[in-house]
Amino acid sequence: MPSLKTVDSRSRLKPRRDPYFEQLRRGCFIGYRKMAAGKTGTWIARWRDPATNKHHHSSLGRLDDLPPNERRDAAVKMAEAWFAHLGAGGRAEVVTVSGACDAYVEHRRQERGEAAGKEADARFRRWIDGRLGGIELAKLNAQHLLSWRKRLTEATVRAGEADERERSKATVNRDLTALRAALNYARRVGLVSSDAAWKEALKPFKDADGRRDIYLDRSERVRLLQNADPDVAVFLRALSLVPLRPGALAGLSVADFDKRLGSLRIGKDKAGRDRKLALPKATAAFLVEQSKDKLPAAPLLCRSDGKRWDKDAWKWPVKAAVLAAKLPPGATAYALRHSVITDLVHGGLDTLTVAQLSGTSVAMIEKHYGHLKDEHARQALASLVL
Repeated sequence: MPSLKTVDSRSRLKPRRDPYFEQLRRGCFIGYRKMAAGKTGTWIARWRDPATNKHHHSSLGRLDDLPPNERRDAAVKMAEAWFAHLGAGGRAEVVTVSGACDAYVEHRRQERGEAAGKEADARFRRWIDGRLGGIELAKLNAQHLLSWRKRLTEATVRAGEADERERSKATVNRDLTALRAALNYARRVGLVSSDAAWKEALKPFKDADGRRDIYLDRSERVRLLQNADPDVAVFLRALSLVPLRPGALAGLSVADFDKRLGSLRIGKDKAGRDRKLALPKATAAFLVEQSKDKLPAAPLLCRSDGKRWDKDAWKWPVKAAVLAAKLPPGATAYALRHSVITDLVHGGLDTLTVAQLSGTSVAMIEKHYGHLKDEHARQALASLVL
């Protein structure tokens, strides 16, 4: 078996398609494919599965960014990391970051429904670019992720027809969290054996999610509806009647509304499980009107062309309505959900019920709306004064 330890010993090898292999220990090999004169050779790791005796290979690349006398040691280090991954139960097949994201999207679809899978897929397609998506999981390191995080943080978004602004830390955190979830899932199912690459690099920014500050009172909500196009006005009215996320509301079909019982079934949105809302008569009557002459699979709330609403479809019509109604420029469709939850908490409804209605945790309600409950309690105590 030839030696690959020195530059001189490798230079004496004859160029050929099949790599030359050097055994590191039983079942573990480092390989070198000698190229024609003037071309840099490539390095390969080979591992023999003791259970099946089948050989698996992992390409390590040319390593031509290193001096020739350092390439073998670097190749051995990379091969050992791959062997450790396999020894820890990791899979032998090559999986990229994009492949891990795809696996997670399918997992989300199965666990939380089509809307959750679609949301994750759209986020990954937007931000997992070729430079990160094409990296093999076994070779992913913290520097890759820190560079990606820097690009993510420095990206800008349109704040109007011409203006741009930096993405908020809360928004960046949602992208970091999505990728971290995909990589953690990849580790759970054995696509990668360690979370060392992302454990620190993908930690969210602290204190980025403050309380939701843009509250629209009832008169402002009415003004918003009056200044919106007819189809988006219907969508915004529905958001003003139930404390749902805009995406969850947009995903509802006619079959999710039970006219006889006056109840609404919310599928697996961000909360991760089905739930039912018992609706007051006025809200039920509104949804009866929206479901009229529609098939069960049709969108309960649809655009003027009959298609479902999504974030890209409602974003600019809502902005136009906010501008026309002379409301705070930061108001969004989500501000209606915040406003409805605020009214429920301020009205004295217990946080457990509010959490159940809105499809979130009691902890999140306490975090974002606990100050309202405290104020309600202070007013109640004030009423006891003799």
